[in-house]
Amino acid sequence: MSTKILVVDSEKDIRDTLTNILESEKYDVLTVASGEEALEILGDEDIGVMIAEVRLPDMDGIALIKEASQVSTGMDSILLTGQASIESAIEALRLEAHDYLLKPISSQDLLSSLSGALSRREQTKRKRLLLEQLETSIQQLKEIEGMTELSKPDRQAIELPKDVQVDLARRELWRGSDHVHLTPTEGKMLRIFIENWGRVMSHSEIAFLVQGYEVNEWEAPEVLRPLISRLRKKLAVFPGGKGWIRSVRGTGYVFDAEYLI
Repeated sequence: MSTKILVVDSEKDIRDTLTNILESEKYDVLTVASGEEALEILGDEDIGVMIAEVRLPDMDGIALIKEASQVSTGMDSILLTGQASIESAIEALRLEAHDYLLKPISSQDLLSSLSGALSRREQTKRKRLLLEQLETSIQQLKEIEGMTELSKPDRQAIELPKDVQVDLARRELWRGSDHVHLTPTEGKMLRIFIENWGRVMSHSEIAFLVQGYEVNEWEAPEVLRPLISRLRKKLAVFPGGKGWIRSVRGTGYVFDAEYLI
C-alpha cells in the first residue's frame, strides 16, 4: 500500500502541481486548502507526511503542526513558505518538522525531502516497535517466574459496552475469542481512563498519573503520544474500540462513554 501524503495549501495551482509531482512517484496524495480541513483528514486517515504552506487562511503552518501532533501519531511534516524567516524556521525545527523549504521548490528538492521524511518516520516506527517488543518480553519473563497474578483462578472483571470485559489487575481485555493483553504502562493508563470515564484530562495530568513524575505542558503530549497510540491499537480489536480514547484538541484526552455505546 502506497504511503499517503497530505498537501495543505490555499492555492489550487500549487496543490495541483505538488499532486502531479507526487503522483508521478506513485504516492497516494490528498489535498486540502486550510488547516481545519487538514486536521479533519488527519483524524480519519493514516497520513505518512504532511506538506503544508506556512501561511494558510485560517492558521499558520506552525500552529497546524502543533495541532496535528495531537491528532495524528507517527506523522512527519514538511513546511513550504514563500517568505522564510529565522523565527519560523527555528520554531519548525523545535516542533521536529522534517524540513522547511522555500518556494518555488523544484520537484527534485521536494522528492528528496519527502524521501528523507519517510525514512525518518520508518526508523521511528521501528524503534517504537522494538521498545514495545522489549517491554512485552520482559513481562513474559516475569510471568514465567511467577511474578504476576495470572495464576489466580477468579477474574475481577469490569464490563464495558459491546460485551467487552476488562480485568485491570491482570491487564486483560476480552470479548468472545478476541483477547488482548496490556503492558504494565498500558494497563495503568487504561485504569486511569476508566476511573475518570467521561472526564477530559489534560496531557500533564495523565502523564503525571501514568509516569509518576511531573512534565511541563510542552513535554507531556510528546511523552503520551506513543503510549496512547499503542493502547488505541490494542483497543481497536473490539467493536467501537477505535473511538474509546478521544483527543481533545489543545487539552488532552477523554475516555468517552458516548463513543462506547
